[in-house]
Amino acid sequence: MIVTPLDSAILDSKEQYVFYHKMIDFILKELIVAVQHNKILSQQEVLLFKQYSDLLLYSIEAMRIKYMYDDEENMKVDLTDSGFPNYLEFRYLFNDLELRKDYLGKLTSIDVLKEEFLDSLLRKKEPISKRKLFQASSIVYYTSAKKEYIFNRFVQGKIITAPEGSEEAFLVSWSFYDVSHNRPYICYMYFNCDGKNIQDYKDEIYTVLKNTADRDMNLDTMAYAIDKRLPKVFPKRIRRVDLGPLHNIFAKDENKITHAILQSIANKEIPLESFAISFKIDELKSGSEFKEGSFFSKQIFQRWNTVFRQRYLFAPHRIIQLLYNKTPEVMNGLAQAPIQISELNVK
Repeated sequence: MIVTPLDSAILDSKEQYVFYHKMIDFILKELIVAVQHNKILSQQEVLLFKQYSDLLLYSIEAMRIKYMYDDEENMKVDLTDSGFPNYLEFRYLFNDLELRKDYLGKLTSIDVLKEEFLDSLLRKKEPISKRKLFQASSIVYYTSAKKEYIFNRFVQGKIITAPEGSEEAFLVSWSFYDVSHNRPYICYMYFNCDGKNIQDYKDEIYTVLKNTADRDMNLDTMAYAIDKRLPKVFPKRIRRVDLGPLHNIFAKDENKITHAILQSIANKEIPLESFAISFKIDELKSGSEFKEGSFFSKQIFQRWNTVFRQRYLFAPHRIIQLLYNKTPEVMNGLAQAPIQISELNVK
């Protein structure tokens, strides 16, 4: 049994790292399948969603290796409306890998470490010390982890042709890790472009997205900022996915779903590995256009409709039943009935 204090924000044992990574990996993979099966996102959006989720999983696995045998540092999981690692953990990964060569130069060589392992196991008949295990995991971490695969605070997707049947010509996606909520968000913008070839304009589009759409804000505020700074781009539809929070043993907040799950775990009504995950989509569409500016420099702007919000919940059958009993008002406010995914088996 893994003992995880309900008010702890730190993973401080090998068992907890293994347990946490297995849970995140399992939940995200189940989520991708369920989102696709229930057609919550389009086929192209699901493919992009999977790519961003893979970066997230890669980063969390790198964290697991990094901290596995480190007695001085522990990975921090955000407690409030998240359940994901604190955003600084991603920054630490990125900074580490920037200095990969410096760190590798200070570590014991692989050949020497192998000799020490064999000496401890075969000659001395002793378990390998934590210090040596940490050295080995550090070598694995610095030689295998790739900086370009780390989920950074802002991740830019490429501009592609919009799927067949779309009213818009182009689709661009991006993802960001909001530092106030410590959760990943994934955005999709469908748009048209006037004038020059879209490839000649892409760097400007990417710069504007990074500077204006890299955090949680009102979606119409984000849309207006993009529209204003890109006079040749006509955004027609923006979808933003809020991935989380993860309601599980590693969270602690006033969220009614989290509270119900934690209380039931504490009362031993459900197992320690019980979870649910919230999944929210905000969508904004352009209803019409209008021109603004002087006679010689008019710019076309979008007149946006009201933001359309949809809230989903994914959880195993047992947790869905529990939440219907304990939080019926939350369940009734979802876009559709809670979507069942498999239970996590930690045995």
